Amino acid sequence: MAAETGVSKPARPKKEPQPLVIPKNATDEQRLKLERLMRNPDKPAPIPERPKEWNPRAPPEFVRDVMGSSAGAGSGEFHVYRHLRRREYQRQEFMDTLSDKQTLDDEFQIKLKENQMKAEERTAKRRLKRQKLKEKKKTKKAKQEKNGTQKDPQKVEDKEISAEDSEEDESDE
Repeated sequence: MAAETGVSKPARPKKEPQPLVIPKNATDEQRLKLERLMRNPDKPAPIPERPKEWNPRAPPEFVRDVMGSSAGAGSGEFHVYRHLRRREYQRQEFMDTLSDKQTLDDEFQIKLKENQMKAEERTAKRRLKRQKLKEKKKTKKAKQEKNGTQKDPQKVEDKEISAEDSEEDESDE
């Protein structure tokens, strides 16, 4: 039809032939996937959703055909019974696993809170100790300024050195 009206489709630009690369390991495969994604960075990358957690089918509200593995049951009924029994065991195992997981999560949260409380207690204790030292220094400094006997550490050091020299001189004589 396009040929009849005289309108032709524009020619698509030909793609450059890509060399065939066969990945030898998982790293090569990952690298090839990344390179393919990075050829066109504007194109959105497919991110698959996480698979949903498996849940067993809920037990029936009302069981019409109550059966067992007792005598008198038909030969085909045993397989149905076995299937129901297996499904029920699977459901109970799932519930046990779920309760164990919940217990572990609760224990972990309790442990986390305990550790946090201990850390806060240690921090508070150390903070109090630092504050006491600061107060001690302030009171000592204020007392020295009040008395006017603030000592210059350089002068004290000079006096100690000169005293040592004089002692040495006396011992030499």
